Amino acid sequence: MFKNQPPGLYVLALANTGERFGYYTMIAVFLLFLQAKFGFDATVSGQIYAGFLATVYFMPLVGGWVADKWSFSKCVVTGLAVMFIGYAIMAIPTDIRSTSSLIILITALLLIAVGTGLFKGNLQVMVGDLYNNKQYESQRDSAFSLFYMAINIGSMFAPMAATQMCNVALHAKGLNYVASLPALCNQYLDGVENGAELIGVASENGMTVGEDVMAFANNYISTLSTGYCYGFALACISLVVSALIYFGGKKTFAHIITDKKSANDNNAKTSEKVPELTPAQTRQRVIALLLVFTVVIFFWMVFHQNGATLTEFAKSCTSPEATGFTRIGFNVWALMCIAIGVYAIFNIFQASSKVTRIISGVVLAAVAFVIWKINGSTPDPLTGIQPQEFQQFNPFYVVALTPVSLAFFGWLAKRKKEPSAPRKIGYGMVMAAIAYGIMLIGSWNISGINSDASCNWLISTYLVLTFAELLLSPMGISFVSKVAPPKLKGSMMGGWFAATAIGNYLVSIPMLLWGKISVAALWGILIAICIISAAFIFSIMKKLEAATSDSPAPNVDQLETVEDEAI
Repeated sequence: MFKNQPPGLYVLALANTGERFGYYTMIAVFLLFLQAKFGFDATVSGQIYAGFLATVYFMPLVGGWVADKWSFSKCVVTGLAVMFIGYAIMAIPTDIRSTSSLIILITALLLIAVGTGLFKGNLQVMVGDLYNNKQYESQRDSAFSLFYMAINIGSMFAPMAATQMCNVALHAKGLNYVASLPALCNQYLDGVENGAELIGVASENGMTVGEDVMAFANNYISTLSTGYCYGFALACISLVVSALIYFGGKKTFAHIITDKKSANDNNAKTSEKVPELTPAQTRQRVIALLLVFTVVIFFWMVFHQNGATLTEFAKSCTSPEATGFTRIGFNVWALMCIAIGVYAIFNIFQASSKVTRIISGVVLAAVAFVIWKINGSTPDPLTGIQPQEFQQFNPFYVVALTPVSLAFFGWLAKRKKEPSAPRKIGYGMVMAAIAYGIMLIGSWNISGINSDASCNWLISTYLVLTFAELLLSPMGISFVSKVAPPKLKGSMMGGWFAATAIGNYLVSIPMLLWGKISVAALWGILIAICIISAAFIFSIMKKLEAATSDSPAPNVDQLETVEDEAI
């Protein structure tokens, strides 16, 4: 799994790990931050959330175009600096429920989106460039899986970090987090006569409101918002760490750093010559990518419900407590131990030396002991679970299941039965439909948007969604880096993120329906979208695989057929 990989892969992956930690620390609480600080309901906060995600994932299209004209490395460094400024602005506590604060927030979000556009896609193009040399070319798919796994380590710790920052601010003033309290406080500040309910909820959770309910409501919202700002400040620190890793390990990927003037010389010295594509070949590859992008739009629409309807479900419809072995799932250190244990198991069977296998066995035994201790020291039931904590399961599953995915597809590859990247994307859509099928079953008896469903429904859904993600996302990125015409690498990688951007904006549609239709019906709509998308990609699979094959000579008649199918 880690063999025959260039050192630059690990440096670039770790640089992205720090950046993703900061981004997902912010995104874990972003919807909750909007609802608490500004009093927005699910519809408005969902629109802002989706609009921000869309902008974040659209900007790599612009960033890719800039990099094609300028330099991938310079874009990456500039992106880190711009993102830092954006997070720093968000980290400054401002007045709650004010127009000026909203304008400041929008400015910060635009900076983060621009910085991400310069950084994200272009760093992944640099990873792909490491594999233009024939020595590493066969490792391209596994490299992107490892890259994807590494950046999810940062994502896994982000919800825990955001939760801790929130608790630091609240506990400093003798307050506790209660999912329903921010909305009650904002309603009271809006003039709703719910003082008795607010006092009751606060008292039940160990807080004293006092005679001035207005002052308590203001204090609670302001303190909670400040806690979220602490999380945004943590994102600034993570970007500094990313920059240090990037510059500290620059020697490992210096051979792929080019600008427009020196690109041809460096390519001649450091990599195999890339054959020129004919206009028909270029057109054929671009059409194939556009077809894949069409399906990708709908995958990200359903996948990024983790910060939207799935967070709303965690807040409004899920019990804030866990029992049994499920409890340790809310301890990120236990999750990390489990992930390490998975890698130790694989190393026992894959290691070439007896010493390495023994070391792996010792690590596995230590992991088992630590998990046993954590399980024994965790209260049963575990209470006070915050909505954003559910978001750590998806990156945990990515980290833990990556070796399983690599081993499985490696086994298929040896037997020449590994599915193509487009086929994996189709399977990913099927898995996403199954994931929301789990949510539909879990929500079948829920009326309205208030209940105490078991947290296991969300945990199981994130597991199956992760299977879908592993089939689609790292393979899709690898597919783009392989198929994109050399002169359009940045633009095509940007196109992948533009498709993601459209999908992310469509995230707002289910949020518009939240509370207006039954929760089960909402999941049913997402299932239908996944099934239709899967049916579309499988219907064009043969033409798509032929258009993206490695055969040097394109078939023009076949190309026209694929183009007609796309129209």
